[in-house]
Formats: sequence, C-alpha cells, structure tokens
Amino acid sequence: MRVLLIGSGGREHALAASLAADPAVDQLIAAPGNPGIAAVAELRSVAATDPQAVAALAVEVAADLVVVGPEAPLVAGVADAVRAKGIACFGPSAAAAVLEGSKTFAKDVMAAAGVPTARAATCRTADEVAAALDEFGTPYVVKNDGLAAGKGVVVTDDRAAALAHAAACGQVVVEEYLAGPEVSLFVVTDGTAAVPLLPAQDFKRVGDGDTGPNTGGMGAYAPLPWAPPGLVDQVMAEVVQPTLAEMRRRGTPFAGLLYVGLAVTAAGPRVIEFNARFGDPETQVVLALLESPLAGLLHAAATGTLADHPPLRWRDGAAVTVVLASAGYPASARAGDLLTGAEQPGVSHAGTARADTGELVSAGGRVLAATATGADLAEARAAAYRLLGGIGLAGGHFRRDIGLAAAEGRITLP
Repeated sequence: MRVLLIGSGGREHALAASLAADPAVDQLIAAPGNPGIAAVAELRSVAATDPQAVAALAVEVAADLVVVGPEAPLVAGVADAVRAKGIACFGPSAAAAVLEGSKTFAKDVMAAAGVPTARAATCRTADEVAAALDEFGTPYVVKNDGLAAGKGVVVTDDRAAALAHAAACGQVVVEEYLAGPEVSLFVVTDGTAAVPLLPAQDFKRVGDGDTGPNTGGMGAYAPLPWAPPGLVDQVMAEVVQPTLAEMRRRGTPFAGLLYVGLAVTAAGPRVIEFNARFGDPETQVVLALLESPLAGLLHAAATGTLADHPPLRWRDGAAVTVVLASAGYPASARAGDLLTGAEQPGVSHAGTARADTGELVSAGGRVLAATATGADLAEARAAAYRLLGGIGLAGGHFRRDIGLAAAEGRITLP
C-alpha cells in the first residue's frame, strides 16, 4: 500500500512512525512533513490547505490511501478533492469537518442528537457575552467559534479576561463550566461503523498544577486507571452513535477520526468539544499502545469497510508523552534555537526545522514530544522524562507533572 500523509506536526510524526511500521505499507510519502518525519517517509512539498494541490499530489504519487492529519486542510475540503480523484482518503468531508470548524454547529448537532453537553450560548456582541457570563457563572468558559489550533479557549475566574478574549475572537461560544476529570476519546469511523481507541488524558495548561494559559497540549497519558467501568461503552452509546446518526440524517456523514473531548462530571460524561482529527499530544500515547497495524484500520474507515475490520489489539502497560516547548510559548514562541538529542526513537517532531548548516533548530511553539511506555504509569513517566532529559534546547520548558496525579492515585470522580 502506498500512503500519502498530509501535515507537519507532532501528531503527523506519530502517525508516520506507526504507518511506516505497518508491513502493509510499501511506501510512505509525507507532505510537507518535518525533519523528524523525513526519517521514516519521503517528503514532498505541498500547500496542505490547497485541496486541488493535495489531490494532484495524491494522483502523482499513485496513493492508495491519503491520511489528512490537521484540521485546517479538512475544513478546506482536502478530503473531498482527494476522493473526487477516486482515491481513498481518511478524513471527513468539509461539510462534516464543521463539527470542529464551528463550536455553534457542533452544539446544534449535539442538541438535535440528544448528546449530553454543557449549556452554551453563541455570542456576537459584548452585551451578549456579558449576559452569558452572568447566566453561567464562574469559572467562565469562552471559546472561539472557529478554528484556533487548540488555543481558542479561555477558562478563568477573571471576568475582564473572559470579556477580553471574547472581544479578540469575535463570535464566541460561552459555556457553563463542566467539573470533573477530562478524557480524550478517539473514534475511527466510516460514517456508520465506529471503533473506539484507548481513552487518554491531556494537559492543556502550560504550567505544573494546571497553571498558566491554555496551550495546544503539554503532555498526555494512557490508559486511565481511574476511569469508571463502562465509560467507553457509555460514550459510544450516548455520544458517538447519536452524533454519527445525526450527521447522516443531515446528509453529511462523518467518516474519519472523531475526537470526543469529555468531562466526567457528577451527572456522567459530558462533551466538552468535538474535533475532526487525531489530537496532539494524545495521538502519541494512544498509538504507542496500539498493536494492530494502523494503515489497515484507516483504510477500512476510508473505504466503508470498518465493520469487517478485526478487533483492535493493544499492548499491556501505559504510555506517557511530555511536550518540550520553546522559550516564550504560548505567548510568543521563540524560533531558531539549536536542538540537540532530538533524533532518537520515541521523539516526535512538531516545530523543528533544518538550519542552513544542517543543524536541527526550533521552529514553533511546541517543538517536540518525548513518548515512552512502561509496565504502569509510574514506569512510563520515568522513561519519558529520561528521554526528555537527553534533549537540549535553550529556553525550552516542559511540565514535570504529566500523568503524576493518576500514577499516584490522586484523581477522584465527582
């Protein structure tokens, strides 16, 4: 199988490593890729958000399967353009990707499908925002209604900060706060059949103890030893299947990766958000534990044959990933710093580049992620931090508490 992977982040590096390890994959091409992906795939240049350019590249390389990693190309219609060429593509149509592209649309779908979620209001003016903040109370939750690369959400007790974020975004969704530990559940689907992957938990705040501003994700771990029994089955029945049915009813079936972000509240699991693709950095830990070949799973979803795919196999133990961020991230990420020790197994590149000298340098906010497995969370944590300890980046910073509360049994359900 010849596979074309679209994207250039840490998620795509993790996907590339798993796809390259699949015996069914004869050739892996990535576009535009990054220096880490270049170690396992042939890199090609493409504007990832240009549907016709991606489709033309898929034809040129005679791809049997195209896997679209990031959200922006999906919302732009890349998957539609590839499928129009008769090539199997893993990723939802532009119409279905609006589940991530618009928080308001996602809320409308959830309401129609009876999916449990937070009460919310779409606000276009400062007065509407103020009224919604008063209605839902603190902590205030304000979300950019459009794509924001995982950084469009503010959760704060500071009313002025909530109002300022809304003013900077334009149209926003203001929600009630959902209290309880968060869960990320990836679901592979062909629009009808749906297969859940292992649930994971990520860490959005930049600082230890969940302090500081939100980021695109500073680390993750899987599985979740504290998760209530039957959680995944409940979410599949109460969230995933009703959502997929509603998308089919609207004539825009969702096929690809449905990311369900949840809070496990006192009233049960509630949806925080949907995404239309693999999340980063949860992808790294989930794929580290997936024993089943990845290409066959994604191809089955892309060709409507997921119901016939054999049950997934998972490795025992746990996985932890810790993100190394550049100086100044998330407010103003510094680029161009020398990066050492990053070219080793378990390290997925996100914001990296080659300098003219050939040296590896930082080129983004989240520079890389170090992922390791172990017999349990404590062992996986120790291994991930050892791996990160061998990497050098001036001004680089990372959280030291990824998975710690779970490893110590300190996460409680409301």
